[in-house]
Amino acid sequence: MKFHRYAIYYTPQGSLAEAGAAWLGWDVARGQAVAHPEVAALDVAAVTETPRKYGLHATIKPPFVLAEGTSADGLQSAFETVCAQLAPVTLDGLALTPLGRFLALTPEGDAATLNAMAAEVVRGLDAFRAPPAEADLARRRQANLTPAQEANLTKWGYPYVMEAFRFHITLTGKLPKSDLPQVTAALAPYIAPHLPQPFTLGSLTLVGQAEDGMFHEVHRAALSG
Repeated sequence: MKFHRYAIYYTPQGSLAEAGAAWLGWDVARGQAVAHPEVAALDVAAVTETPRKYGLHATIKPPFVLAEGTSADGLQSAFETVCAQLAPVTLDGLALTPLGRFLALTPEGDAATLNAMAAEVVRGLDAFRAPPAEADLARRRQANLTPAQEANLTKWGYPYVMEAFRFHITLTGKLPKSDLPQVTAALAPYIAPHLPQPFTLGSLTLVGQAEDGMFHEVHRAALSG
């Protein structure tokens, strides 16, 4: 399959992966659509439309086009090398959290080690990232970036990395503020049985975006450093 962008994700495994794939309607590991669950009369398809194409994930290195002179095979090899140098990260758990107007799973406990790991991945694979197009930079700058975020955008092609990084597994698109309590109340009992305690991040996933916009797992590598 041909991919026009790549990214490094954390993608869950086990029951959380299965429940999350159904919730979003897309299984990134299998590369196929999944039927939504019936959840408390909620229109699951509507509230998950925006994040569906990405699959259940937390972004570690945001989507990028391959730099000139690099290859997908070279990226995979470098990805494996980086993962072999990084140790697994364990936190207290994951919690359903409102982030602005969308809902996500966020880590409980001290995330400093997790944030440092993400920074190493961003830094270690950046030679494979082509500079973003001017239109992409302009779109990002519409978000009223802080000076630190602007510096990240200029250096790393994305504002929310390094010190601005916040690990989260997105579960909805932006919702009307008035809908947040209802969606939270419906989603919480569905996702709660699948949340790990403790939460161990022991692998990362190289993913690719196909021509139809959907992301697919390319290769999973264990953190074995």
